[in-house]
Amino acid sequence: MAVDRVERLLRRTCGALNDAGVAYAIIGGNAVAAWVSTVDESAARTTKDVDVLLCRIDLDRAADALRACGLTSAEAMGVQMFLDEVNPNPKTGVHVVFAEEKVREHYTHAAPHPSRAVETPDGLRIIDVAALVAMKLQSHRFIDRAHVQDLISVGLVDDTVRATLPGDLRERLCAIEAEMVDEDRM
Repeated sequence: MAVDRVERLLRRTCGALNDAGVAYAIIGGNAVAAWVSTVDESAARTTKDVDVLLCRIDLDRAADALRACGLTSAEAMGVQMFLDEVNPNPKTGVHVVFAEEKVREHYTHAAPHPSRAVETPDGLRIIDVAALVAMKLQSHRFIDRAHVQDLISVGLVDDTVRATLPGDLRERLCAIEAEMVDEDRM
């Protein structure tokens, strides 16, 4: 049921933003799952929320569009989000990352622009693989490293993606790849 709820939230969010003409890109776990599923559906992980990349200038238009489909604007711990009016749980809402801004103050790189999105056959706009890998390497939490491993394991992280990464993120990628090799030896 939780997987279906997230899928409905994802589709509701994308539909509202598409209808309003708001530039966006789905990022985070849903983007990883969408890309991994293009190669191996059984390798995709589930997630409990929806992460969306928006330009700050489009926030009011996005809020109007999302309000019309039952999502209300909120902020918690410095994170802009949209919560379901019926079940307003910040853990399962739509979390906003602002384009071309650092997600956290200590990050060395800003988030990409929604123009890096690729439209799926069913009308969702998903951030491209190279930008997604960079964002996951920048965040570098356990789940982010696992997501990078998922993308590597299905062959989506290639030399083209590696070439787009700044040196510090390329080092993180190499460390994750080395961990995967070490785990395979065990």
